[in-house]
Amino acid sequence: MADRERKGLVARWLEGKERSEDYARGTLPTSRWALFWDILKGRFGKLILVNLMVFVTCIPIFLIIFFHTYNLAAVGASGTFGAGLGVGYPYIPQSPGQLEWLVLQLDLFYFALLIPASVIAAVGVAGGMYIIRNLIWTEGIFVANDFLRGIKRNFFSMLEGALFFSVVLFAATIVGDLADVFVATGSSAAGWMIASKVIGYIFVAFAVLVTLWIISLGVNYKQGPFALLRNAIVMTVGTFPQSVFFAALAVWPIFLVIFGSGFLLAIGLVLIVLFGLSWLMLVWMDFSQWAFDKFVNPEHGYETGRGLYNKDKPVSENAPQKEVSLEESAAMREMRRQIVAQGKSKLMCRPIKPVDDGVDIYQLPDSFSREDLQRLRESRTAVEEDVRAYEEEHKNDERYVEYNRIFEEQERALRDEDAGGKKTKKKKKDPKRPKLLNKRK
Repeated sequence: MADRERKGLVARWLEGKERSEDYARGTLPTSRWALFWDILKGRFGKLILVNLMVFVTCIPIFLIIFFHTYNLAAVGASGTFGAGLGVGYPYIPQSPGQLEWLVLQLDLFYFALLIPASVIAAVGVAGGMYIIRNLIWTEGIFVANDFLRGIKRNFFSMLEGALFFSVVLFAATIVGDLADVFVATGSSAAGWMIASKVIGYIFVAFAVLVTLWIISLGVNYKQGPFALLRNAIVMTVGTFPQSVFFAALAVWPIFLVIFGSGFLLAIGLVLIVLFGLSWLMLVWMDFSQWAFDKFVNPEHGYETGRGLYNKDKPVSENAPQKEVSLEESAAMREMRRQIVAQGKSKLMCRPIKPVDDGVDIYQLPDSFSREDLQRLRESRTAVEEDVRAYEEEHKNDERYVEYNRIFEEQERALRDEDAGGKKTKKKKKDPKRPKLLNKRK
């Protein structure tokens, strides 16, 4: 047997432990934290690719933020309230509320533009979150195809989240600007406006959590718009401390861009372009799956621990306990039927002798005689007898016996299922719709 090839650190990091010769099921992640680091380490390239695809759809939002900040700085430097600097000379004190009024006008324009820009960003979020969910479920992915499939399946759910947050942000910003105008002009209603400004900021913070739950619920479950909003509020209130912690952990690269300056701002921009958006989606979706497994899926018969390996239970107990629709059951039967129709794998159902055991076939020289042909025939006969002897010796090995047993059981179960389906087909009553969710995607 050839010696094992020793690979470098970078090669092993890129290939992941699935390609390692020491790989075993016991090394699979058994918790959401372990699964998070496993994806971060083994699928980092795919995360960067997903981030770039989502970032393209978020470019309008970043442009709006840039021009809004630039125009605010220009207004502050060139207005008559510039305290005698530059174009604002001389200082004119008889202009209370002018700066606040200009800020209100700018915010009306740019925060209104954020609403259609968020609709464009919802396209990328729909595709990116679908890929991240499949990574957490440890399903095979093709980034481009799954990105388009995620847009098709989840766009309207992401659109609801984008519109909800952008409208709440627009309303809270305008109310806050009006409060600043009232305070600057000495209005009698300034106190009420300050209170409304504080309440608006609280609503924005709450809307961030609700929007994140709308996104994760929309990717995992099929729901109507009102049910989706209601369930997002329920999950936000029910897991409020955990939601605040993981939301802060997820959005810190965006905070660097919004509130940072100088070196921190540069770091934030690089992170957002390369990895920040994928980080946000991965952290929040991983936390969401934990919350769904703990509070939602067990109550409604959905599979729990998807993407995790449970080493304490046998394989039969790890099977998903969920209701299967007629379409899914028909597809599963068809898949099993195709497997049975193709027959047993010749590589799996019987032992095959390794080719590196030192047995060689006689090689004919360039000019050969009848004796060389006879030696070639004898060597081939010896190899065939050796292969048959090896097969006879190892035919009762556990892996071959287990494979044949599973294949025969699958063939018999499919035959019995088809026979039972032809006898009686009784229509079952639809299960009662759960209070929280409608259907698993």
